[in-house]
Parts: sequence; structure tokens; C-alpha cells
Amino acid sequence: MYLKSLELSGFKSFAKKATLSFTSPVVGIVGPNGSGKSNVAEAFRFVLGEQSIKSLRGKRGEDLIWNGADQGGRANRAHVKLTFDNSRRLFAGIDFDEVSIERVVNRDNSNEYLLNGTAVRLKDIVELLGSAHIGATGHHIISQGEADRILSANIRERREMVEDALGLKVFQWKKSESLKKLERTEENMKQVESLRREVAPHLRFLKKQVEKVERAEELRRELTELYRHYFATEKNYLSREKARLTAELQAPEAEMRALEQALAAAKQTLAASQKRDHQSDAVVAIESELSNCRNEKDSVGRELGRLEGEISANRRTIDKEREKQKRDEFKTVYLKDVEEAVTALAPLSTLTNPRELFERIITELKAFITKHRGVTETSLIGEAEKEISLLMTEKNKQEEYWHKIAQKEAELVKRYDELQKAIEKEKDTDREAEKEVFRIIARENEVRSQLTGLRNALETILQATQAWERELAEAAQICGREAVAYEALESALDHSAGLDRAAEADTRKRLERLKIRLEEAGAGGGAEVLKEYRETEERDAFLARELEDLTKAKAELQQLIGELENRIDSEFKQGIQKINEQFGKFFVLMFGGGKAELSVVREVRRRRKSDEEELSETLSGEVGSDGEMTLAEEEVEADGPEGLEVNVSLPRKKVKGLMMLSGGERALTSIALLFAISQVNPPPFIILDETDAALDEANSRKYADMIESLSERSQLILITHNRETMSRAGVLYGVTMGADGASKLLSIAFEEAVKVAK
Repeated sequence: MYLKSLELSGFKSFAKKATLSFTSPVVGIVGPNGSGKSNVAEAFRFVLGEQSIKSLRGKRGEDLIWNGADQGGRANRAHVKLTFDNSRRLFAGIDFDEVSIERVVNRDNSNEYLLNGTAVRLKDIVELLGSAHIGATGHHIISQGEADRILSANIRERREMVEDALGLKVFQWKKSESLKKLERTEENMKQVESLRREVAPHLRFLKKQVEKVERAEELRRELTELYRHYFATEKNYLSREKARLTAELQAPEAEMRALEQALAAAKQTLAASQKRDHQSDAVVAIESELSNCRNEKDSVGRELGRLEGEISANRRTIDKEREKQKRDEFKTVYLKDVEEAVTALAPLSTLTNPRELFERIITELKAFITKHRGVTETSLIGEAEKEISLLMTEKNKQEEYWHKIAQKEAELVKRYDELQKAIEKEKDTDREAEKEVFRIIARENEVRSQLTGLRNALETILQATQAWERELAEAAQICGREAVAYEALESALDHSAGLDRAAEADTRKRLERLKIRLEEAGAGGGAEVLKEYRETEERDAFLARELEDLTKAKAELQQLIGELENRIDSEFKQGIQKINEQFGKFFVLMFGGGKAELSVVREVRRRRKSDEEELSETLSGEVGSDGEMTLAEEEVEADGPEGLEVNVSLPRKKVKGLMMLSGGERALTSIALLFAISQVNPPPFIILDETDAALDEANSRKYADMIESLSERSQLILITHNRETMSRAGVLYGVTMGADGASKLLSIAFEEAVKVAK
């Protein structure tokens, strides 16, 4: 026996605590009408999780609570506790020998569920009971007036009752849960696919941006490497040229110093000569003036070299900027031109047709782009041109001054040459001093010319070094510190080899082209783009994995649902065969012959034709037997789900359908079917609430015999008025109702009574 006790407190008519102990395989509950004995069956439904208050003969949850009487106040809650013997592990998931299930309903309609005193969810109770084939409204609880329910139900409801009785409810529940999970999975798949569709355009855009960044990075690496080689080679060249020119300057500078000293000595000799005349004074004066003139000319020449270097640098800047401006993505437009375009678009606000407004805006924008498609001058170009203008003005002044000095120098040289010729004609030995002065001055001119060339070359190298340093700073800004780490390459160069300046010029041109391509690639914000792309790609990959997992889960759920359907179908068909065997036996026992069985049929549904179908058939019509057109039927048939049909054939009667059975015959048939179902898959207990009310004395004995047979496999709780049924009970509970309207229990154990009687 699995049932141990049922405890009621405040439930319906049971105002005070009442306990029923189930110590016998058959327990009878008797009492007059209205005493509350059917409340015991409803207490079973209640504690087992019944959610329909209507099936418990109430409208609200508080209708199940003792409402009080004149002698006592009403209860605040209804409490029912059902205790099972779990020593044979009726509930395999609980490792206790005794399992108690409690349910409490409060006045505010709130419910509480407890398992062995611990609060749980209704779902937990249902799952636990389902594992033991027990339910709130299953085949094992047949209340008064519901014995005929399995016969009056439609074929689909009847199938559900039989599936529940066969223990297939747990598989149906798993199938239902799997279908819900499948629906949620498909919904999640749609959401993930939608998210991937949203991410895809942005990911494609970012991928293109990343490709641009990667191209820019490749160009930057190429530019960095080229910079390093260029800087190393150029530094080598500049260093060697500077060292060479510096070394070459030492000899002429030393000679110039020696000549200056010799000239000074010759001048002193000339000044001390007794035969000094005005020609000697003229030689000294011209030499001094010519020296100052040439020094001034050298100074102006160096200044002109500096100005030309700056002008050349600014012109390179302008050329590079204009080369960029030839490309559309680098073109600029003046703010005033944009403002004029916006002002021109203002009258379009009066247009009400969106399409016309859009077309007009597109037309105006195209005209604006066409108008400003030419190369525009940027502020950088303007500043460079302004600087060139200032430098050219200064250069012109310096050139004019240089020409004046050169003219003055030519005049002095002419006077100097004339004086030299005059002195040469004189054979006086006293003129040796003047001749020495002329010789020294002639050599000075040669050395000075050599020095000027070397110094100009050195100045060019110094200017090139400054340009190299500016390029070094620019490279560090464009490509980072790696671009200027040229020392290792410089140390590896062959310093004894010759320098190919043409190749270096080609390298410089390649550098300029790479810089322009790098600017075109738009490498700005590359780190942020790469980061966003990685994050977006990771999100898309995550969604792809999620979709793959969901697809696998969907396939697994579909496979599980298919397996459950196959198992339900297989066990259902096997169960129907077993039920039909028992159903036939019980039917013959109840009616003394005949035949009864359950058959699987498919429900037929009807639907009304659509307006299109009706119109088509009305126009086409159908040709009748008399050759006239007839309209098609209004409805057409369609197959529905499978169900169960009850087929009976009574002995000695031509009765083959349930509709032709009398009330008593229906009662016997339903009892035979219910007992047959119970024999195939015996539940732990069966509650029969006055299912024998419609039986006569002869059939009551048959009913009682079947009860004894059933009690061998299930505990029976019988609510009855039938004396024959009462006689088969081992324990009998009497339900009475006092003046206060509350139900009370009296009990008698027949087995103990027999012992006492003996």
C-alpha cells in the first residue's frame, strides 16, 4: 500500500483537523447526502494540484476554506496533507521512506505547496506525481457523475484520458516541453539571424575600412623602410661631403692667411720705401677697397644661396599640395561657397512633394560639385606662395645689391690692372715691393675664388642637412620613431664606395609618391577602426556560433520529439491492445456476453469554403445526373488528429453504438472500461466517488467482485451508499455533520471488529 494518510484542516466542510488513515487495501467512506463525504475526493484533487476551482465546486479559492457557522468563526486558510509510503520508491527521485505533499490556500487566493515540509513550486509537485503516474484529474479519481465522462468525451479527450492512464503523460509533458523549447529555439534563431543581418552591413563597411587601414599600414611599413634607407644613405653622403669640404677648405684657408700676412708685410715695406709715390698709395688703397668689396660680395652670395634654398623648399611644398588637390578626396571648398550653396537651397523648403524636393536637392548638389571640381587653393598653398613672394622680393634686392658690388669690383679690378701695367713698365728695382703686392693679390684672388666655391658647396651641404633634419621630423610624425632609426643601416654602409646621387633622387621621388598614397589611403583613426572591427567580428562570430548551437539544439529537439512521438505511439498501441483484452473480459462479466473494444480513429473536421472557392465553383458549376448544373457543397472535409472510439455490442440486442445505450448500460460500460484501464497500468490508488449509484443489486455484486480484484494491485478509496460495496471495505469511515455545519469522521476497522467478535 502506498497511501498512508490524508489530513484535512479548514477545507470546505472540515472545519477542524480530520485525518484518514489508509491501513486497508479498500477503504470505504459513507455518510448521508450533504455530510461532506465527496469533499474527501475533492481534497485529493486539491492536494494533487488541481487548478480548476470549478471542478472543485467553487468559484474562487476562498470558496474552498471553511466559512464558519453560528458556533464558530471562519478559517483563514484551507490545508490538506497527503502522506505516501515511499519505502518501495514510488517516487524514485526522493530518497525518503515517507513523502508528504501539502497544499494551502489562503483567503487572498494565494497558494502554497510543500514537499516534506519544504516550500516548492506547483511544477515540482506535478513532475513528482507524473513520475508515479498520479495526477489531479487522472483516471484514478472518478467523482460522482463523472463515471460516464470517458464515454461522453470526444475521441481526442478520450485518447488523452487513456494516455494518462497508460503512464504516457510524462512523455506527453516532455514532448510539450520540447515543443516549447523548439519554439523558443526557433524564435531565438530568428533573433540571432536578425542581429547578424543588422551586423553584416556594418561589418562589411568596417572590413573595407580595415582593408584601407591595412593598405595604409603596408604603405607605412614600406615608407618606413624606405625612409630608413634614405636617411642612412643621405646622412652618409652629407657627413662625407661635409668632412671632405671641411678638409679641402683647410689648405686654401691656411694659404689665404699666409697671403694676408705676406701682403701685410709687403705693404709695410712699400710704406717704408723712400721712393714711395702716389702709385704705391693707390696700390694699397685699391687692394684694401677690392678686398672689402669681395668680402661683401661673398656675404651677399651666401644670402642669395639661403634665399634660393627657402624658395625651393616652399615650391616643393606647393607642388606636393597641388598634386594632392588634383584628387577629389583631398579637394577643399571655401566656407563662403558652401554658405552660398545653402542659401541657394533655402527656397526649396516651400516644396511639398518629397520626391521633387529630393530631386531638386540632388540637382543643386551636382551643380555645386561640378562648379568646384577644379583644383582649389588651400591655406597651406596660400601661405607658401606668400612666403615665396616675400623671399623673391628680398632676393631681388640682394641680387640688385650683388650686381652693384660686382660692378664696383669690376671697376676696381680694371683700375688695379691699369696700375699694375704701369708699374710693370717701370724698370726701377725699387718697384719690387709693388710687384710683390700685385703677385700676392693675384694669388689671393685665385685662392678666394677657390674658397668661395668650397664654401658655397659647404653651404649647400648645410642647407641639405637642414632639409634632411626637417624630413626626419616629418618621417617621425608620419611613420613613428621606427622611420628615423637609421643608425644600424648607416653603420652597415660601405663608406668607401661612391655615392649615386641619381639613385638618391629617385628614392626621394618614391618617398613623395608613397606619402601621397598614404594620405590617399586615409590612415587616420586606424587603431579605433581595427578595434571596432575586431569587436564587431567577434560579435558576429559569437552570433554565428550561437546560431550553430541553436541549429544543433533544434535538430536535437526535433529528434527528441520524433523519438517521443514514436514511443508514445508505440506504447499507446500496445496499451490499447492490453486494454481491449481486459475491456472485453470485464464487459462480458458485466453483461454476460457481448463485445467491447477501443479503436483508433481520425477526427473529421469540416471547414467552410473560401469566397474564392465558392465563386469558382458557382461559375463552373457541376453537372448533375439530369444534365443540369448544381452548386458544390458548402463544406468540405479535412482530416484531424487521431482519437479513440468506443465500440460495443450488447448480447441479445442489436445495439452497436454508445448513443443507443441506456443509463445503466452506459454506467456498466464506463465501469468496465475504467477497470480495464486500471488493470493494464495499475495506479497506486483509485478513488471511486459513488460510481456504483446507478447499479442494481445483481450488478452491485459484480461491481464489488471487480473491486476486490482491483484491490490486489491498487489501493481503493470508495465513497458509496451501496451496502454490497461497503461490505468489501476493510476500514469504513463515516462522515457526519453536526449542528454547526462542520463535517466529522467516525471510523471502524472491520478486520479488528471481526477479531473482537471472535
